[in-house]
Amino acid sequence: MAHLLAARRSTAALDQAHPHMAFSLLHWVLDTWADEAAREVFRQGSGLLADRYRELGLRQLLPIDRVWVGVRSTQPDAFGGFHHPNQGYRHIQLASVITMYGRLNDPGSASPELGALDLLRSYAHDCLHFGSFREYRLQGGQVIRSRYGINRRDTQGQAYSALDKDDAVSTRNLGVIMEGATDREARMIAAMVADRLGLAERIALPDQLAFRDTTGRLKPSDFDHFEPGVATRFQLAMAGYERGIGARYQRFLAEMGGATAGALHELIVAAMISGDLARLTNWLARRHGPGSFPRIFRSPAYKGPDPGE
Repeated sequence: MAHLLAARRSTAALDQAHPHMAFSLLHWVLDTWADEAAREVFRQGSGLLADRYRELGLRQLLPIDRVWVGVRSTQPDAFGGFHHPNQGYRHIQLASVITMYGRLNDPGSASPELGALDLLRSYAHDCLHFGSFREYRLQGGQVIRSRYGINRRDTQGQAYSALDKDDAVSTRNLGVIMEGATDREARMIAAMVADRLGLAERIALPDQLAFRDTTGRLKPSDFDHFEPGVATRFQLAMAGYERGIGARYQRFLAEMGGATAGALHELIVAAMISGDLARLTNWLARRHGPGSFPRIFRSPAYKGPDPGE
């Protein structure tokens, strides 16, 4: 199986989905920044995320030479940043595809500090994807990821938990929980850097919404008038992500953790990294009764083992 994974990694073209985009490696992007304030944002943020993730059990970050950054596009309406379509971590290639925040046909138009903060969020986010536990198996001659973090699939490919309903305000889907936990960490790191450097006062009004998104400070009222024809595609993607991931995960933590929601979140992230769910399942059992994990998350369609079996 290892040779099949190696073959897929060696033939992958990470930029295939973005033929109009010019890409650079993250370490080259950082080396070319002339704005010292932007360099300081990423410098301080990378130190904070290394310390934080080490506390949670992650000791190897995603190498910056495995991060491809879209820096320019020939499409006049291309707008980069965390919510640019079809970007993020690629688990087969052990690499990440992200874009710089702002108009990609005019890269100098966005605030350099906000661009650095958005890039930091994307990198911190994908470091956790890279560092999350995973197992693979052969199925029908294909390599299948059978376990990822706290999530798993049975031999038929059925995920452990069912999808949330479209109008759900909370979540019981482990994929949403893992994505929400990952981005909560990334946003917390971005917020710490922003507060330390006093960035809120230096971000222009048109970019304030993106700044609140990057630092995890969005409010429901931010999206009151978001609809096609009014909001940009980037803003609509931001609203969809917040409603479908961020807000649902926050509601889940409040429902399951109450006053100890922060402790529950840290247990989830630590279990994602290690693949060992014992502390998480024991915590849920003490608070919500024996067998809480399968009772809360397991889909009737899933036919595989539960954690610990």
